[in-house]
Amino acid sequence: GMAAGAFAGGAVGRRMDEVDRQQLINAQAQSLEFGKVGETTEWSNPDSGTSGSVSPVRTFQNAEGQYCREFQQQITIGVQTEDGFGTACRQADGSWRII
Repeated sequence: GMAAGAFAGGAVGRRMDEVDRQQLINAQAQSLEFGKVGETTEWSNPDSGTSGSVSPVRTFQNAEGQYCREFQQQITIGVQTEDGFGTACRQADGSWRII
């Protein structure tokens, strides 16, 4: 999914549970679809204590004409925080794919 594209290799990403991942994916989708550049969408899992945020930083069309957004995100588990950056483009079915 989307979360894997920005955090799969990091220590924080490996410690996320399935609910954390779903919360992140939901926040990414909300932020990419509706968020204004610079606007932060926050999420948290009260059961695990994990939290994070997603913020679009730029919107553009790529060479193929796809609508794309650069974004930054942050995940905190306990005292460990990891930042991620990426670009997602809207697919023909309306979904977002990290490229």
